[in-house]
Amino acid sequence: MGCMNIVLFHSTYGLRPAVHAAADRLRAAGHRVQVPDLFEGRTFDTVEEGMEYRDELGRDELLKRAVLAAAPHSDEGLVYAGFSFGGSLAQHLALADEKARGLLLLHGTADLQEDAAVDDLPVQLHVADPDPFESHDWLTAWYLRMQRAGADVEVHRYPGAGHLFTDPELEDYDAEAAEQAWKAALAFLDSL
Repeated sequence: MGCMNIVLFHSTYGLRPAVHAAADRLRAAGHRVQVPDLFEGRTFDTVEEGMEYRDELGRDELLKRAVLAAAPHSDEGLVYAGFSFGGSLAQHLALADEKARGLLLLHGTADLQEDAAVDDLPVQLHVADPDPFESHDWLTAWYLRMQRAGADVEVHRYPGAGHLFTDPELEDYDAEAAEQAWKAALAFLDSL
């Protein structure tokens, strides 16, 4: 089992206790984990409020904050990870970082640039089935684009689970699905 350096990005709910708990779970498995606060202390009770704030800040500003948070650790070869919107940021950074060791996506993906190219980047996605933010058609297209880009993609679907099913503070929480996801995620990290 190798110790991975992981940067874990929060969802549009902000950096809440569930994100710290996830980081602690990864640390307990022997990994070093950075958990940047891209919303500078702001947290939200609803996804709508979080999305409104995300849109207010703008994608470019949030990407800049994510890059600045990851940069001090990127020489070590990072595993980029994130919840929902944080997963989309993690994906952008991992695809742009030639030293990236892996990409762990929990509940979220992002579109790819046409010229995206990686060298066998290990990618694992955990997603509800169905998911209100990640439709079947979208995920099929995303999977094919990631493969064309050179990623080694593994997708885990969780029938009947809510969007952020790993977060015990939300209605979406599904204890059984969350445990399955964490078991697979930890095995994925061990394989890197």
